[in-house]
Amino acid sequence: MRTLITGVAGFIGMTLAMKLLERGDEIVGIDNFNDYYDVSLKERRLQRIIDADTAGKFKFIRLDLADRDGMAKLFAQEGLDAVVNLAAQAGVRYSIENPLAYVDSNLVGFAHILEGCRHNGVKHLVYASSSSVYGANESMPFSVHDNVDHPLSLYAASKKANELMAHTYSHLYNLPTTGLRFFTVYGPWGRPDMALFKFTKAMLAGQPIDVFNYGKHRRDFTYIDDIVEGVIRTLDHTATPNPEWSGMNPDPASSKAPWRVYNIGNQNPVELMDYIGAIEKELGVKAEMNLLPLQAGDVPDTYADVEALVQDVGYRPATPVEEGVHRFIQWYRDYYQV
Repeated sequence: MRTLITGVAGFIGMTLAMKLLERGDEIVGIDNFNDYYDVSLKERRLQRIIDADTAGKFKFIRLDLADRDGMAKLFAQEGLDAVVNLAAQAGVRYSIENPLAYVDSNLVGFAHILEGCRHNGVKHLVYASSSSVYGANESMPFSVHDNVDHPLSLYAASKKANELMAHTYSHLYNLPTTGLRFFTVYGPWGRPDMALFKFTKAMLAGQPIDVFNYGKHRRDFTYIDDIVEGVIRTLDHTATPNPEWSGMNPDPASSKAPWRVYNIGNQNPVELMDYIGAIEKELGVKAEMNLLPLQAGDVPDTYADVEALVQDVGYRPATPVEEGVHRFIQWYRDYYQV
């Protein structure tokens, strides 16, 4: 299979590319190397993929999703079977400061992905959504069968919009699409703006950490390898129509069109203070904390119901947080030589 991975130099993109190359797939990867965080980390991730490509099956193109002509040319020339769209402007808090970045990448860029798939015979589009789409929902665990019409940030709204845009193309053009709602991904080679990275860096430097909502968050932390396994399983399981779907009682997780959405989460919410405790134990350092109120755009808790994923592709994420934190800190100490 010849698969396009957008955001290939990202945290999830790198890990997915290496797994697909390992099983013999051909990969075309694109990334725009924007400076939202340390570009050198992205360059190192890309080099890891290149080093792993022993069979010459990886091709990299530097390209921005918002480049309409560039994206059209890419799809016309590369003969793609499938697409995994991981490129996006990430971050809930940054979407409050710089909303237009999310319009360009997450909305305009995603439209270019859909058009490319439509016009070039792509057999399956898998794309990253987010647990943030659950927004103001309070029913736990979050289920794909729940209505999600009350996002609390533009980032969340852009991910919900992706799901709606994908449904339109599935309905009009019979394009199979699968949206994956990721729950707080963490692990080696992770993003520097995520809590585990920021906490580890500050604690090793003897600096205080900012703990929002006075530490009363709960997060369904999901290890990177579990996320990628879920992506691969759903990529191989092309979305199909739900023959029992009814407009009189519509299921938000499926459709009469070949369109599906799934949660990928560890289904085991962890108190933020317990998460910090796992970092303290691994580092042998006690955290100094600035306890602060809930930030705008944040939700207090996330908790994934993954039964649809289990039922359709037979997969349930299961890496314990203690093991995931251990692996991340081992990587961090080695990468930064601390």
